[in-house]
Amino acid sequence: MSFTDAVRTCLTAKYASFSGRARRAEYWWYSVLYVIATVVITGISLAIEVPLLNILLLPFIVPMLTVSVRRLHDTGKSGWRMLIALIPVVGPIIYLVGMTVDSTPGANQYGPSPKAVAQPVG
Repeated sequence: MSFTDAVRTCLTAKYASFSGRARRAEYWWYSVLYVIATVVITGISLAIEVPLLNILLLPFIVPMLTVSVRRLHDTGKSGWRMLIALIPVVGPIIYLVGMTVDSTPGANQYGPSPKAVAQPVG
């Protein structure tokens, strides 16, 4: 999955969809967009001295949560596993390691493997 495919999928087709599975590429490419958007909006906020970050990042937060849950589903884990990132110091490390794990081969309780099924982009 390319950067544009991942962003299009997360921002349109699966904007608020917690069901199904997301491949690593979809999660990581959308994470790149999220970090870039955060840096740009923070820079603009600091330059014009107006706290824009909370307002302008709002449309990006929902898809970040949903793609994270779908990524955990792809590894066979519950979306509630995201809460492990709230544990100080080690939680975010465990969370990020969990996001790098390869997909569960074949279908699992969250649906068919996105590697085996050609997913529509938009």
